[in-house]
Amino acid sequence: MPTIRAGAASPFRRRLALASLPTLAGLLAGWVLPPAHATEPGTQAPELKLPGLAGPVDLAALAGQVVYVDFWASWCAPCRLSFPWMNEVLARHRAQGLQVVAVNVDAKRSDADRFLAESPAKFTIAFDAKGETPRRWQVKAMPTSVLVGRDGKVLWVHRGFRLDDRAELDRRIAAALASK
Repeated sequence: MPTIRAGAASPFRRRLALASLPTLAGLLAGWVLPPAHATEPGTQAPELKLPGLAGPVDLAALAGQVVYVDFWASWCAPCRLSFPWMNEVLARHRAQGLQVVAVNVDAKRSDADRFLAESPAKFTIAFDAKGETPRRWQVKAMPTSVLVGRDGKVLWVHRGFRLDDRAELDRRIAAALASK
């Protein structure tokens, strides 16, 4: 077992000390650094630019439309339930300006492709194998969906998916589409 000389910091402690400097400086100055972006109702939706099944996906290009952004993974059982519903809700509301963008977070694209072969999507699919977008959007559960208004602001965040959730989701989407 390696020994650490008195007064010498282990590599772990050096990394910890360096990582703590911005927070320590903020505390000493009387403030704490805020999170990079809070995905909460009323805030601007974070950036979303990813490769997609049918080409690049950019949330900014969908400005003026209501966008249901769904984060999913191939191992997520509730995601299998949500895909048929997302196909249906898009078919009902596309003419009113609804878009559905589903962001896959699997590390291996082949896992996502197998899922899509079993649960086909009639909506936009994007891929983020590195997980940067879900971190930026503060995704804490699979699936997580975020309803984004025509102005690009977050209207609602929903975690999980059960068949009982459909009525509330439909109501929220209809209300978002009704507001111009």
